Amino acid sequence: MQKGERADLAVAGAEFAVRVTPRARVASCVLEDGVWKIAVNAPPEDGRANAAVAAALAHVLGVAKGRVVLVRGASSRDKRFRLE
Repeated sequence: MQKGERADLAVAGAEFAVRVTPRARVASCVLEDGVWKIAVNAPPEDGRANAAVAAALAHVLGVAKGRVVLVRGASSRDKRFRLE
């Protein structure tokens, strides 16, 4: 996906369900049945994968990284992010 390709979803207060694959060979970000499936190269240690997922989601939505906040699922593959 190109940067800002899903800018139509970038509404303040919107929440996004995310399924994460850490340590993926190829990073990707796909919206499938209302759930973002995001694969990142970062390992799930010290919050690095969470930060990479937030950055990827922000990139696709075309917003600043600081606007994407993890709401639930810090140590789970299924996460919930909110756009501030």
